Amino acid sequence: MFYPGGGGFLFGHYWLLYIGVPMIIALWAQFRVSSAFRKWGEVRASSNITGAECAREILEAAQIHDVDVVETNDFLGDHYDPASKKLCLSSNVFNTPSIAALGIAAHETGHAIQHAKAYAPLMARMTIVPVTMFASRMLPFVIFGGLFFHITGLITLGIYCYLILLVFQLITLPVEFDASRRAKIILQQMGIVQPGSEVAGVNKVLNAAALTYVAAFIAALGNLLWLLSVRDRRD
Repeated sequence: MFYPGGGGFLFGHYWLLYIGVPMIIALWAQFRVSSAFRKWGEVRASSNITGAECAREILEAAQIHDVDVVETNDFLGDHYDPASKKLCLSSNVFNTPSIAALGIAAHETGHAIQHAKAYAPLMARMTIVPVTMFASRMLPFVIFGGLFFHITGLITLGIYCYLILLVFQLITLPVEFDASRRAKIILQQMGIVQPGSEVAGVNKVLNAAALTYVAAFIAALGNLLWLLSVRDRRD
């Protein structure tokens, strides 16, 4: 496909390398986490407690009393909101005593513990959230104007936007890895999951979820490199 007005290719080997490959990695990572959740979401934990009960027990043990555990209807939309101090669990996690539910609930509770302990990477991510959201909203207009109207300045602005997103995704990696590390330890220490297949199941669910964050980082890096290649070919 040519740029409007001629001059070079919009899609080609650069696009395939920087955008296509990360897209395939992201799809593979999403498939892994969905498959792991489906498999271990059908295996009942011997503790027989739901994800919501698990989260509340961990918060109580950590002496965190100002975080609410609430249900959300978004499938795999589980997250901790540090602004409102709410631990949001999807219905399949909130109401289910499965290995997958316990792993995810413990992971999200790990973020609440990070917040309570002022874990540096989490605090850094919280600090740059506003500028990251602004950059995300700007990107569609910047990319459209830069690529289709030959406005080089907008391409440069898009590069800065993706640089911000890349930094955000880079900071996100230790935040997510640490939350999973905490979850694996706490679940065993509190006897919520038992050694053997239950621990293995939690590890598989959380390790698969970690791949999605790695894929998001690779995608942001790929987009940045692609825009740099576009600008270089126009100069």
